[in-house]
Amino acid sequence: MRRSLLAWTALALLLTACSAQSDAKDPDAPEPGTLRILASSELSDMAPVLEQVRKDTGVKVRPTYMGTLDAVNLLAKGGTDGKYDALWLSSDDYLRLRPDAAKKVVSETPIMSSPVALGVRAGTLATLGWQADEVTWTQIEQAVQDGKLTYGMTDPARSNSGFATLISVASALSGAQSALTDADVTKATPRLKEFFEGQRLTSGSSGWLASAYTRRGDVDALLNYESVLKGIPGLTVIRPTDGVVTADYPLSSLAATDATTRANVKRVTDALRTEAVQRLITTRTHRRPVVASVPPAAGLDTTRRRELPFPGSRSVADGLLDAYENELRRPSRTVYVLDTSGSMEGDRLSRLKDALADLTGDFRDREEVTLMPFGSDVKSVATHVVSPADPQTGLAAIREDTEELTADGETAIYTSLEKAYDHLGTDRDAFTSIVLMTDGENTKGDDADDFDAFYRDDLTPAGKQIPVFTVLFGDSDRSELEHIAELTGGRLFDAQQGSLDGAFEEIRGYQ
Repeated sequence: MRRSLLAWTALALLLTACSAQSDAKDPDAPEPGTLRILASSELSDMAPVLEQVRKDTGVKVRPTYMGTLDAVNLLAKGGTDGKYDALWLSSDDYLRLRPDAAKKVVSETPIMSSPVALGVRAGTLATLGWQADEVTWTQIEQAVQDGKLTYGMTDPARSNSGFATLISVASALSGAQSALTDADVTKATPRLKEFFEGQRLTSGSSGWLASAYTRRGDVDALLNYESVLKGIPGLTVIRPTDGVVTADYPLSSLAATDATTRANVKRVTDALRTEAVQRLITTRTHRRPVVASVPPAAGLDTTRRRELPFPGSRSVADGLLDAYENELRRPSRTVYVLDTSGSMEGDRLSRLKDALADLTGDFRDREEVTLMPFGSDVKSVATHVVSPADPQTGLAAIREDTEELTADGETAIYTSLEKAYDHLGTDRDAFTSIVLMTDGENTKGDDADDFDAFYRDDLTPAGKQIPVFTVLFGDSDRSELEHIAELTGGRLFDAQQGSLDGAFEEIRGYQ
């Protein structure tokens, strides 16, 4: 009897364990009737449209948002295999230049469109004396040269709105009559360098760019998709007459999916292209319908503009990106405020070192990087510049300082942040930011109220324009880090749900 009871107990425990395992859901696992779609970040405004599609088709769309070029790179490296059923990017143009990515896509159906445009404050437009429907890229360039126009745009290396803007400007200023060539880029480089001296905001996403623009108040304009600009109050939207690049938002099936999944992708695609949903799209998002029988929403200029072609080869596209990152744009200046308190000992410190070492491969020419490790107080301040003449020396020094990090002490978050601001001063000839990584709550030095007072009373207006990008890691407090990010105009990046190196890499689009 005893053995029988023990056997039944063991069986019950086994069944419980099996049940627990079966109940634990893989967040990437497919769900019946659900499409896992990797989508461009600006498509987060499509939620009401996707809810209507669910009602019409019974298919639920579960989007994951990412910058377009980052998504293409993930696709090419196999990072989408088994995790996503479809791709919905602002454009597949760059994807087509990547055979390793293009072979993973088996269908492309445009859903809507939106051209690159310039959104200008009313006061700036009046000062410039422009007629909105007659402005050219050359006029925009001249206004920048004259010091009458500053602007923000997304990072072309990560976001297609930034890349499409870069192509539009390069094509117009080079006088290219067809797809950009290496010679066109070389010809336009001096003018492009002058043009990008007017850039005052950069971002990895259109949403954060719009928020930063509104917060700053001293930037004259934004370069982005027409649909994004239409959603920002107070902007006059200009489509330069000498041409722009237009996003067509194709919904694409992935080759690794089965017939049932592809059928669901087609059902969603067909639903998105019905007249009723096309009207909903243009009304709610200011994008243009692709179905001829549906007119664009009120307020969208229907005057024809020249459509500028995408570069015909990857070498030209990547060469243009490289020139922008390392030569054309303003340099970056960043202080990495790194928690090396006692709780970081062991695996956490190793992960931090690995993430920083990997990150050095992404640092740009002319970039200034300061490592500021802290425990009970700031332990050291080491600043390095990635010199175009000898980049490896600066990168090697960053890796060497990273390897020497040690874990000890308590956690003085706010005191260390204040010292980071003091270190940066008010130099504005760079994209300046602070990255805060901590694995715990503040336990030493100034508290949150002290930091709020420091930010409010001690910083200059220029100092208050320096955002803090916070990294949630280990046992850090989300509310604490969200408050810092919101106060300073930064953003929180979650390395608890994702990886630390992934968080650092994502921040790069904002620096």
